[in-house]
Amino acid sequence: MENSENGGVEPKQNNKGKHRKPKPWDDDPNIDRWKIEKFDPSWNEGGMLEVTSFSTLFPQYREKYLQEAWPIVKSALKEYGISCELNLVEGSMTVSTTRKTKDPYIVVKARDLIKLLSRSVPAPQAIKVLNDEMQCDIIKISNLVRNKERFIKRRQRLMGPNSSTLKALEILTGCYILIQGNTVSAMGSFKPLKQVRKIVEDCMQNVMHPIFHIKILMVRKELEKDPTLAHESWDRFLPKFKNKEKRPYTPYPPPPQPSKIDIQLQTGEYFLNDKVKSAKKWQERQEKQTEKTAENKRKREAAFIPPKEPVVQDTKSDDGGKDLAAMAISLKKKAKEYGRQNSAENVNAEAYIAESGEPSKKKSKRKHS
Repeated sequence: MENSENGGVEPKQNNKGKHRKPKPWDDDPNIDRWKIEKFDPSWNEGGMLEVTSFSTLFPQYREKYLQEAWPIVKSALKEYGISCELNLVEGSMTVSTTRKTKDPYIVVKARDLIKLLSRSVPAPQAIKVLNDEMQCDIIKISNLVRNKERFIKRRQRLMGPNSSTLKALEILTGCYILIQGNTVSAMGSFKPLKQVRKIVEDCMQNVMHPIFHIKILMVRKELEKDPTLAHESWDRFLPKFKNKEKRPYTPYPPPPQPSKIDIQLQTGEYFLNDKVKSAKKWQERQEKQTEKTAENKRKREAAFIPPKEPVVQDTKSDDGGKDLAAMAISLKKKAKEYGRQNSAENVNAEAYIAESGEPSKKKSKRKHS
């Protein structure tokens, strides 16, 4: 700040970005700035000048497994020039750089590896974190819930029955997720890890159930397949879940409830005589008694009310007429048969023999024709 001739103060000029000039690769569309290039040892031929080391403690129940899996971990780190040490007395694991270490960031990856091993991640899965494409995130959930019983319930909610919710999250996010004790270990790329952390924190803080997050992820996965919606907002397609409305916090207590004397003052009953009060109470008691007796009477009389009989509908159709006609025909046939039987019983033997000798007219006519 400098004083001017008039006694005023002149503002200092901002020289930030003074030497910034546009580069030819700033607007190049062919360059993918999010791509992680694989490390080439020729970039750092001299190696590391200083030794960097990280150590972490592990629980006692992991001691036996780490003893068995330590040769696999040691051989995996040896490829990158990292030395590792398992101290069973102190219960710690240590990784450090050597002269053969070329990649300066691999020691950070080795630190993540021993952290995952201490959080019960299997060694073959934890070794994958040494790849450049794989990252890890260890989410601490013990400090999100104070009550122990509530903490156990919400942690079980995150896992789901038979770990079904956890498997669905692994499929949709493409991350490896393991819940162990007070932490959640996740392995994957940056974007899915961010989603996993959001889901875990929302579940433990009772903001949103993991099932709702799974529904949203499923809708997003389907929308990603449509190239026409790449530059549009997806808010209209995503499901919206309403949370329970919480009452706004007010420092003032709720208004007190009116007492019996206040109610009597409002109705004017407080100023009545004792005789009038007792007469009023007796009248109210009588009204309640009459209502009760009427109700009991209705209940008693309800047992003597006969049930409604089903109404029989008269079916006047053509089927009845057809049945009568068929019955009349059958009766006529039976009458004819009965008549024939009576005539056969009263036949004279001589007349029958005489008639049987003569040919009938009907048969002779048929033969001529």
